[in-house]
Amino acid sequence: MKVQVDITSIEQVKNTEHGGPFDRGGADAWYSRPMIPHWYPNGTYTGKRVDSSEMSKQEIAEYTYGYMTGEFGGKSWD
Repeated sequence: MKVQVDITSIEQVKNTEHGGPFDRGGADAWYSRPMIPHWYPNGTYTGKRVDSSEMSKQEIAEYTYGYMTGEFGGKSWD
């Protein structure tokens, strides 16, 4: 049986730390990067990157929520 985690509000996000799944999802949207779930337990670009194959359903849901609610393409390269 597949268990899916749906996040519909920020209150359901357990990890809002810099480098966490929610933060990384929002950053990927901001910089118009593809949606590839990942996060950094020790802060952005610090220590080992945790990829989707190692992430829990909750962590993937938090990344996805950050990506979907982030400002896509907010960074201007002009």
